[in-house]
Amino acid sequence: MRHTLLTSIVTTCLLAGAASAQSNVDATNKYSWGENIGYMNWRDANGGLSGVAVNDSLGYLAGYVWCENVGWLNLGAGNGPYGNSSGSDFGVNVDLVTGHLSGYAWGENIGWVNFSGGAMATPAQPARFDTNNRRFFGYAWGENVGWINLNDGAKFVAAACRSDFDGTGFVDTDDFTAFVLAFEAGDERCDIDGTGFVDTDDFTAFVLAFEFGC
Repeated sequence: MRHTLLTSIVTTCLLAGAASAQSNVDATNKYSWGENIGYMNWRDANGGLSGVAVNDSLGYLAGYVWCENVGWLNLGAGNGPYGNSSGSDFGVNVDLVTGHLSGYAWGENIGWVNFSGGAMATPAQPARFDTNNRRFFGYAWGENVGWINLNDGAKFVAAACRSDFDGTGFVDTDDFTAFVLAFEAGDERCDIDGTGFVDTDDFTAFVLAFEFGC
């Protein structure tokens, strides 16, 4: 019981610093694979509230990945793009043109993970976010844990379609209605741009995504 309580307290404190945006990682395709640390869950930290948010509009990632064997991996606090110049300004950036990932994530038990590391592999396999397919490819490198594969066969990490707001798997007017009602209520799920709060920029981002069908 004491161990369970202590774990709960530590987890609560750790996740208090995470981005407040709801994770937009796909509910099914949410796992990367570390050759020495096993599967890594990008979505479900703190019930999804502190899971990874993919902000490909502004060019950064935020939130926590849960690694069953080594604990939490922090991809950034949500104030990106990140400078990665100090321990208080780190995180993973997304190039708005190429989709390539860069910068560092921090794991309390594994140290720094370099998301530019895949570019140094032979052959080069840079980590990137494909905006058309809304999924990740390539590798990141952790000095203490080796390669992390974002696209391991049937297991990969994808971002949910932003305009499939009701989660049915396709985009229609029901999604638009659901979003408008949620937006009026200030629902945190409407934080489409991943900034941590809901405003008119989110409404614009949703409308653009809806027009493009995702």
